[in-house]
Amino acid sequence: MNIETELTRVIELFQLPFMQRALLGGVLTGLMGGLLGSFTILRQLSFFSDALGHSALLGISIGFLLGISPAWILLPFSVVFALTVTYVLERTQLWTDALLNIIYSSSLAIGIILLSFRDEYRGGISHLLFGDILAVQTTDLVFSAVLLVVCAGFIGLTLRSQILMTLHEPMAMARGVNVSAQRTAFIVLLSLVVGISIKAIGVLLISAFVVIPACAARLLSRQFTHYIVISAGLGAISAVVGMLLSALFDLPSGPSIVTVQLGIFLLAALTPTARAIAP
Repeated sequence: MNIETELTRVIELFQLPFMQRALLGGVLTGLMGGLLGSFTILRQLSFFSDALGHSALLGISIGFLLGISPAWILLPFSVVFALTVTYVLERTQLWTDALLNIIYSSSLAIGIILLSFRDEYRGGISHLLFGDILAVQTTDLVFSAVLLVVCAGFIGLTLRSQILMTLHEPMAMARGVNVSAQRTAFIVLLSLVVGISIKAIGVLLISAFVVIPACAARLLSRQFTHYIVISAGLGAISAVVGMLLSALFDLPSGPSIVTVQLGIFLLAALTPTARAIAP
């Protein structure tokens, strides 16, 4: 392989508009996933984000059957689904992981069954499962950018409350934090991030964007604010590196990005200070 020739090819490839949109989409998704993921893993909601990702396929399937564009139905479906699951979790005596397992596996199964009734989508299920970041459009980027600003604004304005809720919820309640409202707002934002990222990342890989950068950042940081920034940064960096490797070696983009995230996590786990600051 001629390295110079391949690098030239990659540079030329990223001069194409669809590749630029894909790269920007990956960065925006990585930033949002890392930002919210920093709180998600410490609140033990990583399995919840996985359930949201799997349920998205059910929303897409319903949209196809009703003749509605998935772009219009996915976000409201994700929010309603997330709030419904939260309500059920708070009012049942079942184990959280068991109930979430039932929800996400059954949602995935029902979604695939519904898609099987539409012949034109039988062969395209793999794109829904693993995403197609090259299909990201300008409107998707605009929605992602706006959502990133909303997420950053929410976290910035409620940072003290979010940290206190994450570290010690009873103390947050004792200090007058409206825990229920704050939790609901966070869940809504998380569901929107998952829903808007499905097109690029896919149902099966979306939770990795929320969980892996945040776990790596937790191993590399000592202060909570640093942890949030590092988590978002690692999400964006892994997207850029993953896209470059995807273009260089002609690999699927979504799995390439997740593999880079895994590599970053393993490097973080091998750092001398990782064990001392891990939860």
